[in-house]
Amino acid sequence: MLVDTHVHLNFPEYAPDLEAVAERWRSAGVVRLVHSCVEPSEFPTIQSLAAQFPELFMAVGLHPLDTEQWQPDLKDKIASLAASDPKVVAIGETGLDFYKATNREEQETAFWAQLEVAHSLNLPVIIHCREAAAAARDLLQQFVRDRGRVQGVMHCWGGTPEETEWFLDLGLFISFSGTVTFKNAKQIHASAQMVPSDRLLVETDCPFLAPVPKRGEKRNEPSYVRFVAEAVARLRQCDLLALEQQTTLNACHLFRLPLPAELTP
Repeated sequence: MLVDTHVHLNFPEYAPDLEAVAERWRSAGVVRLVHSCVEPSEFPTIQSLAAQFPELFMAVGLHPLDTEQWQPDLKDKIASLAASDPKVVAIGETGLDFYKATNREEQETAFWAQLEVAHSLNLPVIIHCREAAAAARDLLQQFVRDRGRVQGVMHCWGGTPEETEWFLDLGLFISFSGTVTFKNAKQIHASAQMVPSDRLLVETDCPFLAPVPKRGEKRNEPSYVRFVAEAVARLRQCDLLALEQQTTLNACHLFRLPLPAELTP
């Protein structure tokens, strides 16, 4: 029983065989998925996927690497789309990426605006953060001071234990992807060992970052989230079934997903 908290199934890599991909995730015990959004224009396609697959829920937002598109009216558009469908469970993915882009001011403007949408709609935010942990922490701390606390997740987390602590202190969840299975990802391993069990999530970020033992494949898919969970369980020296149940509960709590029947009191 697992929740893949970050997928991009609308990407063209899945067009030929999406039904088969779905059969594999169901066979692997993936009971819920959260479909992230790179830009609002994707929303109708993501919405149709959520209608096709009852276990698929969705987010809407603008990725930091696409913030050259940012216009003030996009804030209202994201808010309107988020309010338009009950299967929208988050805003995002948003955040900061200074690894591939240098437009810091645009990224911070778009990130702040999407935090405001999430806060106003009482939705969690899916945060992308690459080579920008200190800036993201500072902006989130400022937002908490000025607007109030937001819930959310640091997705596909790759930060140091110190950086991990920053975001835990802000009340955020931490989600690990296939990178946690990589042999030399020592700081990710250390972070996976320190996150409290009630703040831990797993994801694929598919089609990217296929985990070991599927790392050589060009396309990741939701069924491979099991390899992520197995790696995290080994690192934490805990029972895999217990980790599956805890991360499923955590995802259902954060995103307000329906609890699987097996976990319903």
